[in-house]
Parts: sequence; C-alpha cells; structure tokens
Amino acid sequence: MTFLDKLRTAERQNGSMLCVGLDPEPSRFPTHLCNDASKIFEFCARIVDATADLAIAFKPQIAYFSSHGAETQLEQLMEHIRRHAPHVPTILDAKRGDIGSTAEQYAREAFERYGADAVTLSPFMGFDSVEPYLRHEGKGAFLLCRTSNPGGADLQGQRLAGLPGEPFLYEHVAGLAQGPWNLNGQLGLVVGATYPAEIERVRQLAPTVPLLIPGVGAQGGDPVATVRAGWRPDAPIVVNSSRAIIYASAELGFAEAARREARRTRDLLESAKG
Repeated sequence: MTFLDKLRTAERQNGSMLCVGLDPEPSRFPTHLCNDASKIFEFCARIVDATADLAIAFKPQIAYFSSHGAETQLEQLMEHIRRHAPHVPTILDAKRGDIGSTAEQYAREAFERYGADAVTLSPFMGFDSVEPYLRHEGKGAFLLCRTSNPGGADLQGQRLAGLPGEPFLYEHVAGLAQGPWNLNGQLGLVVGATYPAEIERVRQLAPTVPLLIPGVGAQGGDPVATVRAGWRPDAPIVVNSSRAIIYASAELGFAEAARREARRTRDLLESAKG
C-alpha cells in the first residue's frame, strides 16, 4: 500500500486522527528506566504496544535517538511497529532539507534503513531537495509549511512580492504541495495546531493533501479548533501529541497512563468532527 492508503486504513480501523509522537528523553523516563539511554527501545515499544489501536500514525523524532547514539534502537523500534502494528504507518520526523546526492542519501536513510512510510522535510532549498524522496514509490513526505513555533512567522509569514497576489511564503508552499511538486501523489504539509486560522487557510489552498499537525498537548494547541479547521472527509489530518502522552506518568504503569491519555485525546479529536 502507499503511505496514503495505509494512513486511511489506520484512520478507519482505529477511528483516529491521533498521531503518537515518540520523543524519548531518558531523563524523563519512569523511575525504573530513568537516565538509561539503553532503554530507549524498551520505553518506546511499550508506548507503541499500549496505543497501537488508538493511533493513525507513529512519529519518531530522529534527534531523540541519534543524540544518544541510539540509531540501532530506532531501527529496532521501526521493525517492532511493522511487526506489532502493521496497519499503523510511521512518519520519521527528520526535517531534512538538502539537494542532489545528499538528499538521495537522506531518502535512503528514511525509507531503506529505517523503513519509514513517510518523512518530514524542509522545502526551503526548493524542489530539487524534495524530488529524491518522491522517487521512492508509495512513500510520503510532509513539507514544513506553517509550523507551531512562534519563530515560524519570521520566514513563513513573509509575503512574496514577486508572485501574483503576494502570498505568504506558507501559502506558496501549500500551493506547491497541492499542485506541481506532488509528483507521486503522496505529499503532505506540516501546519501547527497553535495557528488554527492558518490551518484553515492551508486547507483552502491544499484541499486534498494530508496535514500533519503538531502542537496539541504540551504546546497548548486547541484540538477542537484544529479538527474544525483542517479535517475534511476526503483529506486526512494527522494530529500529533508527543510529551502529553508518552510522559503521562513516571510510574511503573507509564504505558497504561499513556494509553489513557491517548484514548482521551483521540476521542476528543473524533468528537470535534460533529
């Protein structure tokens, strides 16, 4: 199946728009695992097993693994997800952005080494920094568009005076993802939950592409406003929550606590469709 096929299957089977972000920081692990980077796989696998029937996707953030020299544990985790939650796609949150042969290597890293179904990318260096990822049949790529951090407006909120209508940069990126850049039909956009008006604008400009929406949970984005701005029956949204779920408890029952928070968030998102 293509990434979008897998995403829609998970959305239907799990009744979910919730993406569980996997950002393992050993200093925040439960007491019996705390500060032990060798337990990253164990911690994340427990979260995956507890939430596999509640998630539309899992999103490992690569820096949380590589900063601890835990790339092998990330490989193990991706294999664990394929084996134990085969219907749930994985989005490798890497935010890569380079050109030519370097982009080809990053694409191989994401899709061949780690076996991700999709990856996050920065489009700042232009189409030739995105195109190598589109050569991988059926794989998805989410372009940073209007991100959840306040500093995103420094560039994304600037107008492009040389284009008709002087669109904001993020609006231009949305149009490219909906149109000429979407060669394999698997492109999506990253839009932060902290900016629901911009989510709605991106959805107007890109009515059919999937939206990856971080910022719900610890960052304070409004889940109801997010769904109402971005969800459409024929265009999935992938609403990410990381810290609020995976660090719901520091006790032995951390996985069960993560499941409760994931279920609560999933149900809240689903209720907002109405």
